[in-house]
Amino acid sequence: MGILTEDMKRVVREQRLGFVATVCPDGTPNLSPKGTTAVWDDDHLVFADICSPRTVANLRRNPAVEINVVDPAVRKGYRFKGTGRVLTEGPAYEEIRAFYRRGPRAVGDAIYERIHAVVLVTVERALPLVSPAYDGGATEAEIAGAWERYWQALWESRRRG
Repeated sequence: MGILTEDMKRVVREQRLGFVATVCPDGTPNLSPKGTTAVWDDDHLVFADICSPRTVANLRRNPAVEINVVDPAVRKGYRFKGTGRVLTEGPAYEEIRAFYRRGPRAVGDAIYERIHAVVLVTVERALPLVSPAYDGGATEAEIAGAWERYWQALWESRRRG
């Protein structure tokens, strides 16, 4: 059995958006959202380089990476720490590109044509992320309900204004 649990895989599959942190040459963090974040297998996540020159350059220099995926409704998710490998050719690259072409995470033609590279992340450590909103004893249903009301009010105000 790999490091990724079924719940971790579920959250990544459902949310799709991962926030990828890499290390810049000066040691500062670089954080970039990746809407192509997906589970590859029991030990790997992947994302496509569509418009990520800084992320890819950072990973080529230093493969350390962390990906955070959080369900915003329930304010729970996971942080995945590991090593990223930038792929631009070869069998693994072609297989992952095919996944984005025809697999469960298929992207449209316009996006697919913009994939410059793919990043295969070996997950070495995975930890839960849980909002402090739960510290007071709130249930998941209460947290989700509060955020649902918030987003509904926000969308209504945008429609009116």
